[in-house]
Amino acid sequence: MKPAEVKRFAALYERHLKLLKLQGKSQKTIDSYSRAVRRINKHFDCCPDKLTLEQLENYFVELVDSHSWSTVKVDRLGLMFFWKHVLQLDWQWINIIKPPKIISLPDILTPAEIERLIDATKKLRYRVFFLTTYKKFFNRFVGDFELWIYKERFRV
Repeated sequence: MKPAEVKRFAALYERHLKLLKLQGKSQKTIDSYSRAVRRINKHFDCCPDKLTLEQLENYFVELVDSHSWSTVKVDRLGLMFFWKHVLQLDWQWINIIKPPKIISLPDILTPAEIERLIDATKKLRYRVFFLTTYKKFFNRFVGDFELWIYKERFRV
């Protein structure tokens, strides 16, 4: 970057940090959002306000390939904050990147679902985790298992 552009980026970056603090963001959020701005600045070696939509699309394609989705989301949010509050521009390219929807387990599992989960788990340490987590279910299972062992051993 040329010295004038470095100076302009430094001023924008300082304003970015100041506005993050004024918005009441936590220190970790400030660090993450500012890292996003530094990362895109380093990637293109120019001030982020000069980037085109195509450059941003290409940047996020590379970012998705090299980083986790959580990093991509944080970078998107950091850049969105930079565009909206520092540059005071409309965020036109919000639909550039959308993370995949993750289907998670429900908070409360039925005993049948717990049994299927434990049966499907192959690694012992994960089975132990699930068995410990669902101890109430496990206690019933252990009781049945002990009864089965007793019946098998003594042929009752």
